[in-house]
Amino acid sequence: MSHTAELIAVGTELLLGNIANTDAQMLSQGLSALGINVYYHTVVGDNPDRLKAAVELAKTRADIIITTGGLGPTCDDLTKNVLAQCFGRQLVFHEPSARRIEAYFQRLHPNRPMTDNNYQQAMLPEGCTVLDNDWGTAPGVAFEADGVRVIMLPGPPRECKAMFTYRVVPYLKDLADGVIVSRTLKLFGIGESSMEAQLRERMNAMTNPTLAPYAKEGECELRITAKAADEESAHALIDPVEADLKAHFGPLVYGVDIPSLEAAVFALLKEKGLTLGTAESCTGGLVAKRMTDLAGVSSVFRGGVVSYATEVKHTVLGVDQDLLDQYGAVSEPVARAMAEGARKVLGCDLAISTTGVAGPDPDERGNPVGLVFIGLAAPDGTWVRKVNLSMGRQRIRHIAASHGFDLARRYLSGLELK
Repeated sequence: MSHTAELIAVGTELLLGNIANTDAQMLSQGLSALGINVYYHTVVGDNPDRLKAAVELAKTRADIIITTGGLGPTCDDLTKNVLAQCFGRQLVFHEPSARRIEAYFQRLHPNRPMTDNNYQQAMLPEGCTVLDNDWGTAPGVAFEADGVRVIMLPGPPRECKAMFTYRVVPYLKDLADGVIVSRTLKLFGIGESSMEAQLRERMNAMTNPTLAPYAKEGECELRITAKAADEESAHALIDPVEADLKAHFGPLVYGVDIPSLEAAVFALLKEKGLTLGTAESCTGGLVAKRMTDLAGVSSVFRGGVVSYATEVKHTVLGVDQDLLDQYGAVSEPVARAMAEGARKVLGCDLAISTTGVAGPDPDERGNPVGLVFIGLAAPDGTWVRKVNLSMGRQRIRHIAASHGFDLARRYLSGLELK
């Protein structure tokens, strides 16, 4: 039997945008791995009438309802009360949970008395399965009523994730109807609309596995999803689709299930035992920042120079003053010289350079906003890519940095640099 889940996040702070609903993302991924379909996400504020209406609607379209939030000790923590009412359950005092809450407070605050309102967290639906919370105070709850399995989890992401992993997954495993497996191809150098146009007929004809395009900042993803009795069978369905897509898009595919372009470059540098450095102008250190966000990157990343001022390009990177005077800082010759200078100054095998106009105004030579030159210097040559970007300063800087990583990725993979 196929199961359908609805996630209901409770908290006015979610509706106000004060915090992001990361619990829903984590739960959807976990339920998908169990082969449970998640068809609806609902967010409702700390209002009993609206929460009751959301639960009553969920009862009509899902056989698993998972709530997050509203299990704490304050007056606006109303999830248990409302769900108990919706399913005709009484709340009763659960002595073992009360003792666990007391012990938790004693460990954290040995010299501070626990306020009585914390005992509210030990009021649980009669006959429920108690999901012990070893990561906080509020216990989770699970019960079955009216043909629906109800699970209530605490809202703090650290607690919610641990509770789902160690309490809910074992509880739900017997319900799993096969598994759902996804694999994501990452592409750089093609827009979502162009990618989708090439695949539209094929995507519409697919049922299992399915194929879905996604647009990210300056790049695209193709997610292949298969459902099967077990992981091995699901992967067998995905493999030929992945191979066909790689053959179709060729070097535009920079990885599979890899987090980013910089992660792909990092892996290739490690594999080949090479080092990287940067010389940045318009990106202001963003290329270096994205590299150093990766744990362990010190084994391949030598450092970077933020040569924002023209004189720094000359005095630190050794860019010939005649080049700067003749062509200006935003030019192909200067991008080339910056990358070559970074190799010398930093003692690295490869160097990425960026120089351009991020905006909001053209530069003193009249170069338009979005014009960027990205260089890559290597032992056997230097290459420069010219791009014209748009849609704001931050996006221009981000995509310019991505072009730098793409040049490095292509070089390290033995692909044509263009």
